[in-house]
Order: sequence, then C-alpha cells, then structure tokens
Amino acid sequence: EAKRRKLARTLQARDYLEASAGLLVAGVFAKVWWHMGRDGWPIGLAILLLLGIAAFFLRERVRAHRRRLGPEATLLAKLDAELAELRHQRTLLLGIWRWYLAPCAGSMALFAFATIRKLIQEVPPGFFTKLLEHPLLVAGIAGYFVVLLPLLFWSVWWMNRRAVRKGIEPRIAELEKLRAEF
Repeated sequence: EAKRRKLARTLQARDYLEASAGLLVAGVFAKVWWHMGRDGWPIGLAILLLLGIAAFFLRERVRAHRRRLGPEATLLAKLDAELAELRHQRTLLLGIWRWYLAPCAGSMALFAFATIRKLIQEVPPGFFTKLLEHPLLVAGIAGYFVVLLPLLFWSVWWMNRRAVRKGIEPRIAELEKLRAEF
C-alpha cells in the first residue's frame, strides 16, 4: 500500500508539473508569436502541439482519479488495479516518442522555423557573412541543434526505458506473484 501511494503521488506530481510546463512554454511561444505578427503563424501549430501534451497529462490525472478505488475495495481488486496502472505506465514510458518526444521535437522545429524565417526577412545585408566570421558562435548554434537537443531527447528516452526495466517491470512481477498466491 505504501508503494502504491508513493507511485500515485509521483505520477500526480509528474502530470501536474508536465502540464504546467507545457502551458508555460505555450504561453512563451504565444508571446513570441504576438511580437512576430502574422509571419510567425507556424508557432501557432507549435502551441497546439504543446497544448496537446498538456492536455494529455491532465487527461492522465482524470483517468487516475476515475480508477481510484475506495477503502471498501478487496485486496484482490486493489492488486488488479495496481497491476493495471503499472502496465499502463509501462506502455506510456515505452511509447514516449509517440506521445511526448515527437510532439516536443515538432514544436521546437516549428518554433525554430518561424524564428529563422522571420530573422532572414529582417536581418541587415551581410549579417550572415559577418556571423560566419565567428566560428565558435556558429559551432555553438550548430552543436545545440545537432548534438545537445538529440542527446537530450535520447536521454529522456533512455531514462524512461531504464525506469521501466528497473522499477516498473520488477514491481509488476512482484505483484503478479502476490496475486498468484491469492
């Protein structure tokens, strides 16, 4: 029961934190779009992706709340509910590219596209030639998009797979064994 409560608190904190972060970033994107004007329209699509992620996490909260069992539930029903939740979390974490990382990457790409497009329209002549005179700056920008962001996305994917392998799957095995004993 203590492990179930800890998992429920962790998932609740994750869901609210991720939904809040999505709303905050969507708000920042909206402010940038407002300053860009109509030329920043791709940011609107990026905002929709972010709002979709936030809605996903809020939907998880509603789903968890609806599936919560009362104190009158039998031990077997509680075990089944816990197993169902762990299996659901395993599916979510293993499929993180589909519902989280791909929309995040798409949102970032749309934001970058709109920003670069606007920048190209407004920079003074010779700006990019002068930019190339600073190879460290160019390398830093390229490194961010080519190395740092892919590494960040890979790290999130790897941490989620590790959480499944080290935390969720052993707990599922433990609860299935306990259920079999009943």
